[in-house]
Amino acid sequence: MARPRRHWPMVQASRDEACLAVRLYNDPAEVRSFEGFVVHMHMAWLYLLHAEFTRDDVDYRYWQQANPRRLEKIDGEPKRWELARSGLQRWPNPQDPVRANLEFFIGLRNKVEHRFASEQQALSAAVSGQAQALLLNYEYELTTQFGVSSTLATRLRFPIFVGSFTDEGEKALLRLRRRLPSSVRKFIAEYAAHLDESVAGDPRYELRLRVFQELAPKDPEALAIQYTRYDDLSDKDRLAVEALGRKGKVIVRERVRNVVGADELRPTHVVEAVKSRIPYRFTSDDFQRAWKKLNVRPETNSSTPERTDERYCTYDKRHGDYGYKPAYVEKLVRECSTAKGYTRLTGKPPRDAVTGLLVDPS
Repeated sequence: MARPRRHWPMVQASRDEACLAVRLYNDPAEVRSFEGFVVHMHMAWLYLLHAEFTRDDVDYRYWQQANPRRLEKIDGEPKRWELARSGLQRWPNPQDPVRANLEFFIGLRNKVEHRFASEQQALSAAVSGQAQALLLNYEYELTTQFGVSSTLATRLRFPIFVGSFTDEGEKALLRLRRRLPSSVRKFIAEYAAHLDESVAGDPRYELRLRVFQELAPKDPEALAIQYTRYDDLSDKDRLAVEALGRKGKVIVRERVRNVVGADELRPTHVVEAVKSRIPYRFTSDDFQRAWKKLNVRPETNSSTPERTDERYCTYDKRHGDYGYKPAYVEKLVRECSTAKGYTRLTGKPPRDAVTGLLVDPS
Protein backbone atom coordinates (compact mmCIF):
# COMPACT_ATOMS: atom_id res chain seq x y z
CA MET A 1 0.00 0.00 0.00
CA ALA A 2 1.44 3.37 -1.02
CA ARG A 3 2.35 5.77 1.75
CA PRO A 4 0.00 8.78 1.99
CA ARG A 5 1.47 11.99 0.66
CA ARG A 6 2.56 14.13 3.59
CA HIS A 7 0.71 17.20 2.35
CA TRP A 8 -2.63 15.46 1.88
CA PRO A 9 -3.86 15.69 5.53
CA MET A 10 -3.32 19.45 5.23
CA VAL A 11 -5.51 19.55 2.11
CA GLN A 12 -8.25 17.62 3.91
CA ALA A 13 -8.07 19.95 6.91
CA SER A 14 -8.26 22.93 4.55
CA ARG A 15 -11.41 21.57 2.86
CA ASP A 16 -13.03 20.96 6.26
CA GLU A 17 -12.32 24.55 7.29
CA ALA A 18 -13.83 25.90 4.05
CA CYS A 19 -16.99 23.80 4.46
CA LEU A 20 -17.38 24.98 8.05
CA ALA A 21 -16.92 28.59 6.91
CA VAL A 22 -19.73 28.29 4.36
CA ARG A 23 -22.00 26.51 6.83
CA LEU A 24 -21.59 29.38 9.28
CA TYR A 25 -22.13 32.00 6.58
CA ASN A 26 -25.42 30.39 5.56
CA ASP A 27 -26.70 29.87 9.11
CA PRO A 28 -29.14 32.70 9.99
CA ALA A 29 -29.27 31.56 13.63
CA GLU A 30 -25.52 31.96 14.15
CA VAL A 31 -24.83 35.27 15.91
CA ARG A 32 -21.26 35.64 14.64
CA SER A 33 -21.85 33.99 11.28
CA PHE A 34 -19.86 36.37 9.10
CA GLU A 35 -16.93 36.59 11.49
CA GLY A 36 -16.90 32.79 11.60
CA PHE A 37 -16.84 32.66 7.82
CA VAL A 38 -13.87 35.04 7.62
CA VAL A 39 -11.89 33.23 10.34
CA HIS A 40 -12.42 29.74 8.95
CA MET A 41 -11.77 30.78 5.34
CA HIS A 42 -8.56 32.34 6.64
CA MET A 43 -7.58 28.94 8.08
CA ALA A 44 -8.70 27.12 4.91
CA TRP A 45 -6.45 29.30 2.74
CA LEU A 46 -3.52 29.00 5.17
CA TYR A 47 -3.70 25.19 5.26
CA LEU A 48 -4.09 25.04 1.47
CA LEU A 49 -1.05 27.19 0.73
CA HIS A 50 1.02 25.34 3.34
CA ALA A 51 0.00 22.07 1.67
CA GLU A 52 1.27 23.43 -1.67
CA PHE A 53 4.54 24.53 -0.10
CA THR A 54 4.97 21.13 1.59
CA ARG A 55 4.33 19.31 -1.69
CA ASP A 56 6.76 21.56 -3.58
CA ASP A 57 9.47 21.47 -0.88
CA VAL A 58 9.24 25.22 -0.21
CA ASP A 59 10.66 26.08 3.20
CA TYR A 60 7.97 28.21 4.84
CA ARG A 61 9.57 28.48 8.26
CA TYR A 62 10.93 31.71 9.74
CA TRP A 63 14.67 31.89 10.42
CA GLN A 64 16.25 34.20 12.97
CA GLN A 65 17.56 37.43 11.45
CA ALA A 66 20.44 37.63 13.92
CA ASN A 67 21.41 34.01 13.26
CA PRO A 68 20.05 32.79 9.88
CA ARG A 69 21.07 29.23 10.74
CA ARG A 70 18.59 29.00 13.60
CA LEU A 71 14.83 28.77 13.33
CA GLU A 72 12.44 31.08 15.08
CA LYS A 73 10.30 29.04 17.45
CA ILE A 74 7.05 29.42 19.38
CA ASP A 75 6.55 27.03 22.31
CA GLY A 76 9.34 24.88 20.92
CA GLU A 77 7.81 24.60 17.43
CA PRO A 78 9.18 26.33 14.29
CA LYS A 79 7.31 29.52 13.44
CA ARG A 80 5.72 29.20 9.99
CA TRP A 81 4.55 31.81 7.53
CA GLU A 82 1.22 33.44 8.31
CA LEU A 83 -1.38 33.86 5.57
CA ALA A 84 -0.17 37.29 4.45
CA ARG A 85 3.40 36.04 3.94
CA SER A 86 2.15 32.84 2.28
CA GLY A 87 0.02 34.86 -0.13
CA LEU A 88 3.02 37.01 -1.00
CA GLN A 89 4.96 33.87 -1.95
CA ARG A 90 2.06 32.41 -3.94
CA TRP A 91 1.14 35.61 -5.83
CA PRO A 92 4.23 37.84 -6.05
CA ASN A 93 2.44 40.27 -8.37
CA PRO A 94 0.83 42.97 -6.14
CA GLN A 95 -1.81 43.56 -8.85
CA ASP A 96 -3.08 39.98 -8.76
CA PRO A 97 -6.85 40.12 -7.98
CA VAL A 98 -6.74 36.85 -6.00
CA ARG A 99 -4.06 38.30 -3.74
CA ALA A 100 -5.99 41.58 -3.45
CA ASN A 101 -9.13 39.69 -2.39
CA LEU A 102 -7.20 37.64 0.17
CA GLU A 103 -5.45 40.68 1.63
CA PHE A 104 -8.81 42.48 1.85
CA PHE A 105 -10.14 39.75 4.14
CA ILE A 106 -6.94 39.63 6.18
CA GLY A 107 -7.36 43.35 6.83
CA LEU A 108 -11.09 43.00 7.44
CA ARG A 109 -10.53 40.20 9.95
CA ASN A 110 -8.08 42.35 11.89
CA LYS A 111 -10.65 45.16 11.82
CA VAL A 112 -13.74 43.27 12.96
CA GLU A 113 -12.53 40.25 14.97
CA HIS A 114 -14.40 40.11 18.31
CA ARG A 115 -16.10 43.43 17.48
CA PHE A 116 -19.33 44.54 15.81
CA ALA A 117 -21.18 41.35 16.80
CA SER A 118 -24.52 43.10 16.26
CA GLU A 119 -23.57 44.11 12.72
CA GLN A 120 -22.75 40.67 11.30
CA GLN A 121 -25.63 40.80 8.82
CA ALA A 122 -24.65 44.29 7.67
CA LEU A 123 -21.05 43.17 7.11
CA SER A 124 -22.22 40.16 5.14
CA ALA A 125 -24.44 42.33 2.91
CA ALA A 126 -21.71 44.93 2.34
CA VAL A 127 -18.97 42.54 1.18
CA SER A 128 -20.95 39.58 -0.15
CA GLY A 129 -19.32 39.95 -3.58
CA GLN A 130 -15.83 39.74 -2.09
CA ALA A 131 -16.92 36.79 0.09
CA GLN A 132 -18.22 34.88 -2.92
CA ALA A 133 -14.99 35.61 -4.82
CA LEU A 134 -12.94 34.43 -1.82
CA LEU A 135 -14.70 31.05 -1.92
CA LEU A 136 -14.55 30.66 -5.71
CA ASN A 137 -10.85 31.59 -5.75
CA TYR A 138 -10.29 28.95 -3.08
CA GLU A 139 -12.15 26.31 -5.10
CA TYR A 140 -10.11 27.15 -8.21
CA GLU A 141 -6.83 26.98 -6.31
CA LEU A 142 -7.87 23.72 -4.64
CA THR A 143 -8.84 21.93 -7.85
CA THR A 144 -6.02 23.22 -10.06
CA GLN A 145 -3.40 22.31 -7.47
CA PHE A 146 -4.81 19.01 -6.19
CA GLY A 147 -7.17 17.78 -8.90
CA VAL A 148 -10.91 17.86 -9.56
CA SER A 149 -11.50 15.05 -7.04
CA SER A 150 -10.79 17.57 -4.26
CA THR A 151 -13.61 19.93 -5.32
CA LEU A 152 -16.09 21.28 -2.78
CA ALA A 153 -18.87 21.26 -5.39
CA THR A 154 -20.23 17.94 -4.13
CA ARG A 155 -20.23 19.12 -0.50
CA LEU A 156 -21.70 22.62 -0.90
CA ARG A 157 -25.11 23.41 -2.32
CA PHE A 158 -26.73 26.59 -3.61
CA PRO A 159 -28.47 28.08 -0.54
CA ILE A 160 -32.18 28.74 -0.35
CA PHE A 161 -32.70 32.43 0.36
CA VAL A 162 -34.96 35.45 -0.18
CA GLY A 163 -32.61 38.43 -0.35
CA SER A 164 -33.04 40.44 -3.51
CA PHE A 165 -35.67 38.11 -4.99
CA THR A 166 -38.29 40.40 -3.47
CA ASP A 167 -38.50 44.20 -3.41
CA GLU A 168 -38.76 44.29 0.37
CA GLY A 169 -35.82 41.94 0.71
CA GLU A 170 -33.70 44.19 -1.48
CA LYS A 171 -34.66 47.28 0.54
CA ALA A 172 -33.80 45.46 3.78
CA LEU A 173 -30.34 44.57 2.47
CA LEU A 174 -29.68 48.19 1.50
CA ARG A 175 -30.75 49.31 4.99
CA LEU A 176 -28.36 46.76 6.49
CA ARG A 177 -25.43 48.16 4.53
CA ARG A 178 -26.11 51.64 5.91
CA ARG A 179 -25.89 50.30 9.49
CA LEU A 180 -22.20 49.49 9.19
CA PRO A 181 -19.96 51.35 11.68
CA SER A 182 -18.17 54.27 10.05
CA SER A 183 -14.72 52.76 10.73
CA VAL A 184 -15.62 49.61 8.77
CA ARG A 185 -17.18 51.59 5.91
CA LYS A 186 -14.02 53.69 5.78
CA PHE A 187 -11.81 50.58 5.65
CA ILE A 188 -13.81 49.06 2.76
CA ALA A 189 -13.87 52.32 0.80
CA GLU A 190 -10.18 53.11 1.30
CA TYR A 191 -9.08 49.59 0.41
CA ALA A 192 -11.02 49.71 -2.87
CA ALA A 193 -9.77 53.23 -3.64
CA HIS A 194 -6.16 52.08 -3.58
CA LEU A 195 -6.75 49.23 -6.04
CA ASP A 196 -6.05 49.49 -9.74
CA GLU A 197 -9.31 49.69 -11.69
CA SER A 198 -8.53 46.43 -13.49
CA VAL A 199 -8.20 44.66 -10.11
CA ALA A 200 -11.26 46.24 -8.49
CA GLY A 201 -13.39 45.25 -11.50
CA ASP A 202 -12.08 41.68 -11.67
CA PRO A 203 -14.55 38.97 -10.49
CA ARG A 204 -11.68 37.29 -8.66
CA TYR A 205 -11.62 40.31 -6.36
CA GLU A 206 -15.38 40.89 -6.13
CA LEU A 207 -17.99 38.71 -7.81
CA ARG A 208 -21.13 40.57 -8.85
CA LEU A 209 -24.18 38.66 -10.02
CA ARG A 210 -27.51 39.70 -11.43
CA VAL A 211 -30.06 36.96 -10.83
CA PHE A 212 -33.26 36.53 -12.84
CA GLN A 213 -36.28 34.49 -11.90
CA GLU A 214 -37.28 32.48 -14.92
CA LEU A 215 -40.25 30.26 -15.67
CA ALA A 216 -38.59 27.29 -17.35
CA PRO A 217 -39.89 23.87 -18.42
CA LYS A 218 -39.10 20.97 -16.13
CA ASP A 219 -35.97 19.16 -17.25
CA PRO A 220 -34.87 16.20 -15.10
CA GLU A 221 -31.32 16.50 -16.46
CA ALA A 222 -30.94 20.24 -15.76
CA LEU A 223 -29.68 21.99 -12.65
CA ALA A 224 -31.90 24.51 -10.87
CA ILE A 225 -29.23 27.19 -11.27
CA GLN A 226 -28.06 27.79 -14.83
CA TYR A 227 -25.23 30.01 -16.06
CA THR A 228 -25.42 31.40 -19.58
CA ARG A 229 -22.39 32.42 -21.63
CA TYR A 230 -22.47 35.93 -23.07
CA ASP A 231 -21.27 34.55 -26.42
CA ASP A 232 -24.32 32.25 -26.61
CA LEU A 233 -26.80 35.14 -26.46
CA SER A 234 -28.50 36.67 -29.48
CA ASP A 235 -27.66 40.26 -30.43
CA LYS A 236 -31.00 41.39 -28.97
CA ASP A 237 -30.35 39.58 -25.67
CA ARG A 238 -26.85 41.03 -25.45
CA LEU A 239 -28.22 44.57 -25.73
CA ALA A 240 -30.68 43.84 -22.94
CA VAL A 241 -27.93 42.41 -20.73
CA GLU A 242 -25.64 45.38 -21.38
CA ALA A 243 -28.45 47.79 -20.49
CA LEU A 244 -28.95 45.99 -17.17
CA GLY A 245 -25.21 45.93 -16.61
CA ARG A 246 -25.13 49.73 -16.39
CA LYS A 247 -26.63 49.36 -12.91
CA GLY A 248 -24.39 46.46 -11.95
CA LYS A 249 -22.03 44.07 -13.63
CA VAL A 250 -23.39 40.87 -15.08
CA ILE A 251 -21.03 37.97 -14.48
CA VAL A 252 -21.37 34.87 -16.63
CA ARG A 253 -19.56 31.61 -16.25
CA GLU A 254 -17.83 29.83 -19.13
CA ARG A 255 -19.01 26.24 -19.45
CA VAL A 256 -16.22 23.99 -20.70
CA ARG A 257 -17.43 21.50 -23.29
CA ASN A 258 -16.23 17.92 -23.35
CA VAL A 259 -13.01 18.62 -25.24
CA VAL A 260 -9.84 16.58 -24.84
CA GLY A 261 -7.15 18.74 -23.22
CA ALA A 262 -9.50 21.72 -22.83
CA ASP A 263 -7.56 23.09 -19.86
CA GLU A 264 -4.07 22.27 -21.17
CA LEU A 265 -1.53 24.67 -22.67
CA ARG A 266 1.05 24.48 -25.43
CA PRO A 267 4.70 25.21 -24.52
CA THR A 268 4.55 28.67 -26.16
CA HIS A 269 1.49 29.55 -24.08
CA VAL A 270 3.26 28.43 -20.90
CA VAL A 271 6.29 30.57 -21.76
CA GLU A 272 4.13 33.65 -22.39
CA ALA A 273 2.11 33.12 -19.21
CA VAL A 274 5.21 32.77 -17.03
CA LYS A 275 7.04 35.65 -18.73
CA SER A 276 4.15 38.01 -18.00
CA ARG A 277 4.23 37.28 -14.28
CA ILE A 278 7.90 37.27 -13.27
CA PRO A 279 10.46 40.12 -13.31
CA TYR A 280 12.92 38.15 -15.47
CA ARG A 281 13.10 37.02 -19.08
CA PHE A 282 11.68 33.54 -19.60
CA THR A 283 12.37 31.79 -22.91
CA SER A 284 11.63 28.48 -24.58
CA ASP A 285 15.13 27.39 -23.53
CA ASP A 286 14.23 28.14 -19.91
CA PHE A 287 11.00 26.19 -20.38
CA GLN A 288 12.93 23.15 -21.62
CA ARG A 289 15.48 23.37 -18.81
CA ALA A 290 12.63 23.60 -16.28
CA TRP A 291 10.74 20.47 -17.31
CA LYS A 292 13.98 18.52 -17.32
CA LYS A 293 14.96 19.78 -13.88
CA LEU A 294 11.49 19.05 -12.43
CA ASN A 295 11.07 15.72 -14.24
CA VAL A 296 7.70 16.86 -15.53
CA ARG A 297 7.87 14.65 -18.63
CA PRO A 298 10.23 12.14 -20.26
CA GLU A 299 12.93 13.12 -22.72
CA THR A 300 12.07 13.39 -26.42
CA ASN A 301 11.91 9.97 -28.18
CA SER A 302 11.45 8.18 -24.86
CA SER A 303 9.99 4.68 -25.14
CA THR A 304 7.54 5.60 -22.36
CA PRO A 305 6.33 9.12 -23.24
CA GLU A 306 3.20 8.73 -21.09
CA ARG A 307 5.18 8.69 -17.84
CA THR A 308 4.60 12.34 -16.94
CA ASP A 309 4.03 14.14 -13.66
CA GLU A 310 0.23 14.22 -14.03
CA ARG A 311 -0.09 17.24 -11.74
CA TYR A 312 1.53 19.35 -14.44
CA CYS A 313 1.58 17.54 -17.78
CA THR A 314 -0.11 14.83 -19.86
CA TYR A 315 0.88 13.04 -23.05
CA ASP A 316 -1.36 13.23 -26.12
CA LYS A 317 -0.90 9.91 -27.91
CA ARG A 318 -2.84 10.92 -31.03
CA HIS A 319 -0.65 13.94 -31.74
CA GLY A 320 2.55 12.74 -30.11
CA ASP A 321 3.02 15.85 -27.97
CA TYR A 322 2.44 17.15 -24.46
CA GLY A 323 -0.12 19.44 -22.85
CA TYR A 324 0.75 21.48 -19.76
CA LYS A 325 -1.74 22.26 -16.99
CA PRO A 326 -2.39 25.68 -15.41
CA ALA A 327 -0.88 24.29 -12.20
CA TYR A 328 2.45 24.01 -14.05
CA VAL A 329 2.37 27.71 -14.90
CA GLU A 330 1.77 28.47 -11.22
CA LYS A 331 4.65 26.16 -10.28
CA LEU A 332 7.06 27.91 -12.65
CA VAL A 333 5.96 31.36 -11.46
CA ARG A 334 6.59 30.36 -7.85
CA GLU A 335 10.00 28.88 -8.67
CA CYS A 336 11.13 31.82 -10.81
CA SER A 337 9.75 34.73 -8.80
CA THR A 338 13.19 35.31 -7.23
CA ALA A 339 16.60 35.49 -8.88
CA LYS A 340 17.91 32.63 -6.75
CA GLY A 341 14.92 30.44 -7.57
CA TYR A 342 15.24 31.17 -11.29
CA THR A 343 18.90 30.16 -11.26
CA ARG A 344 18.20 27.04 -9.22
CA LEU A 345 15.60 25.91 -11.78
CA THR A 346 17.27 26.90 -15.08
CA GLY A 347 20.96 26.68 -14.14
CA LYS A 348 21.76 30.19 -15.38
CA PRO A 349 21.55 33.75 -14.00
CA PRO A 350 18.37 35.66 -14.83
CA ARG A 351 18.10 38.72 -17.04
CA ASP A 352 15.90 41.66 -16.18
CA ALA A 353 12.66 41.52 -18.17
CA VAL A 354 12.87 45.21 -19.16
CA THR A 355 16.57 46.00 -19.55
CA GLY A 356 17.88 42.54 -20.43
CA LEU A 357 20.78 43.03 -18.01
CA LEU A 358 22.04 40.13 -15.92
CA VAL A 359 20.74 39.98 -12.36
CA ASP A 360 22.95 38.70 -9.52
CA PRO A 361 21.14 35.64 -8.07
CA SER A 362 23.06 35.70 -4.77
